[in-house]
Amino acid sequence: MDEDVLTTLKLLIIGESGVGKSSLLLRFTEDTFDPEQSATIGVDFKVKTLAIDGNKAKLAIWDTAGQERFRTLTPSYYRGAQGVILVYDVTKRDTFTKLENWLNELETYTTRNDIVKMLVGNKIDKDDHEVDRNEGLKFARKHSMLFIEASAKTKDGVQCAFEELVEKILQTPGLWESETQGQKVRLGDQDQGRAGACGGYCSIP
Repeated sequence: MDEDVLTTLKLLIIGESGVGKSSLLLRFTEDTFDPEQSATIGVDFKVKTLAIDGNKAKLAIWDTAGQERFRTLTPSYYRGAQGVILVYDVTKRDTFTKLENWLNELETYTTRNDIVKMLVGNKIDKDDHEVDRNEGLKFARKHSMLFIEASAKTKDGVQCAFEELVEKILQTPGLWESETQGQKVRLGDQDQGRAGACGGYCSIP
């Protein structure tokens, strides 16, 4: 059934508790939003197939609890991941300042040097922003991450965040080709420098 799937990718969603990691995942995989979403216990896991430039990738997306007491799960969670989404809440500055800790953890446990990172400022539908878009952009550039602001509630930027992340992974053959038994697939040149469906959201090469 999966013969037309190019590769399976392992993606992670990390960040402080309450920033909306599970909401982003639910919006992307099932197009639903629950304002009463409860905190994730341990690790949640969803699978979705995404087509990028005619190539299908099956995504295994791991959603983790942000709370400290679940940190024992960490090493196995990071192992073999090809992409990671770091999430902060634009209305809570401390979730932004703590991103450094998450990056350190990622550095410690990830098994790939060229893992693709996407920074997502979530909850932009709210009025009381404490983190400016430019701050997020600056932080993303400093750490060679893709960046987008999003709202799981209104759908804004959600699909785009996952698509851009996967597209970047597929453009980094060393990240996934070994998974497909050396099968060589030429990705179209049309990827180069396009603003794409994301309407010029910032992608840092």
